[in-house]
Amino acid sequence: MKELQKILIPTDLSEHSRRALAYGCWLASEKNTSLIILHVTNELTASEFYSDEFSFLQLDRSWPVDRVLSEASLDLSRFLEASMASLKKCATASKRVVFGPVAQQIAAVAEEEKTDLVIMSPRRHARLRHWFFGSVTEQVTRLSPCPVLSITEPLPSKPWRGKFGEILKWPRARTASI
Repeated sequence: MKELQKILIPTDLSEHSRRALAYGCWLASEKNTSLIILHVTNELTASEFYSDEFSFLQLDRSWPVDRVLSEASLDLSRFLEASMASLKKCATASKRVVFGPVAQQIAAVAEEEKTDLVIMSPRRHARLRHWFFGSVTEQVTRLSPCPVLSITEPLPSKPWRGKFGEILKWPRARTASI
């Protein structure tokens, strides 16, 4: 089996990606590998609404790409502040911000950096939306040049229903009557 040298953790700055970051930091410190934390920003975060006298002429305007990247880099730094203790345990950790379609950029960075593993934590989608569009994790799994590890939190177990639970209980002590 191939030794891990580089681990890529894409993040969307959510609590789901914080779980993948925690697992990636633990794995990187155990295996003494380098860690790359990636944030992909896109056109949706590159527009702002403003209110001027002439707002009826132009409802929104796009930010320059360099401003979008610098704002995303600041957001990523704020996101990583909570994980600094676990990041310091890693051999090397670096962050990277890119602009473009999310799944394609994650796969491109994985190929460019020659990473050995991508760790993601997908969201649980509504069934209809997931059926039409798929998830970013599925797209990255198809496009990535290396294995993709998906970390999700366990679903809560459902309570037992019906009489099946009664069957599994210990038999009651019965007293004999004379």
